[in-house]
Amino acid sequence: MFDLTDDALRDRDNMKWTTTPSGVIPAWVADMDVEVPEVVTRAVHDRLARGDVGYPDFDAPDPLVGAFERRMADRFDWTPAPGRGRLFTDVIQAFQVMLDLLTQAGEGIALHVPSYPVFLNSIAESGRRVVPLPFGATSDELVEQWRREQVSLVVVVNPHNPLGRMLGEDELRPIADAAAALDLVVLADEIHADLALDGRRHVPFASLGRDVEDRTVTVTSASKAFNLAGLHCAVAHLGAARVREPLAALPFAYLGGVSTLSRAAAVAAWTEGDAWLTELLGVLRRNRFTITDWAAQVGVDVQPAEATYLAWLDFAGTPIAADPAGLLLERGGVRLAPGPEFTAHTDLESGTFARLNFGTSPERLERILERITATLV
Repeated sequence: MFDLTDDALRDRDNMKWTTTPSGVIPAWVADMDVEVPEVVTRAVHDRLARGDVGYPDFDAPDPLVGAFERRMADRFDWTPAPGRGRLFTDVIQAFQVMLDLLTQAGEGIALHVPSYPVFLNSIAESGRRVVPLPFGATSDELVEQWRREQVSLVVVVNPHNPLGRMLGEDELRPIADAAAALDLVVLADEIHADLALDGRRHVPFASLGRDVEDRTVTVTSASKAFNLAGLHCAVAHLGAARVREPLAALPFAYLGGVSTLSRAAAVAAWTEGDAWLTELLGVLRRNRFTITDWAAQVGVDVQPAEATYLAWLDFAGTPIAADPAGLLLERGGVRLAPGPEFTAHTDLESGTFARLNFGTSPERLERILERITATLV
């Protein structure tokens, strides 16, 4: 599964490796150093071998929407309301569409910070404001904040990137109640849902009740768990009518669509890939333990990820606290994602942090940590 050599990975058309200088080990962007599941490879090869890459039947039920609905029911005990699924090229496109449909320039977009940098940048570039959503806040506290900050959309990334936290019903319910009080739509990015590391089941935001589902847009993809990001294929469940109606009014080709091969790959991953996923999660759990054990020894602070393959490292108190990612790249031969990218367009400080992607082989992770340790001396 993780047998790829550094040379083999660098020979791919993958920005994680191709944009990283020779001699530097990349652990920044959220792509794993893993072989594609055989069931996915076979599904794509079979399509090509049959020459079955013409126009799909646009009027037929979409097989990927069906696979999504079955997976939500079987794996997460949520039965999505039928007839509300729609494909997007990726979660980012769906996020941008929701910004355009539901919000106006100058309004606030509430989400937990630190956050995925593309979301933060999209909010700012669209003329909206990032409003940091506090973890553990009560519904009354959220209502007060959202009124004050003129929030028009709430974004919940769960499991969370970069913290690796899994939010349960106790933390999701106050958000749902506050959104109901102010009649706001919640965009639930649940792309890491399959990557729970401790057997705990992910709680879809829309599963909190039909009334919650009716104001939620759930977006997900097989891309993170099955390492298919370059295929650009995501599913959105449009629970909120105020989203479905304006989208339905757009010209058919306005938003484009996903390819036949992308759809086939995602369907195969979600319907036949769970044995591969189980093996992957075993390696990720081992890697997480390696990181937490190492961090305790070298004085780096990290909260063990409950999900994802991402570690949010705090280098405060170490010799590289001023610029961990920059100094590790310069001196250590390791490329991490800089912490300040995850708090962009806010007043929050994350200069001592960096995000490490541990979706790699245990051997390569050991080399990464050895290089970081040498830089801390």
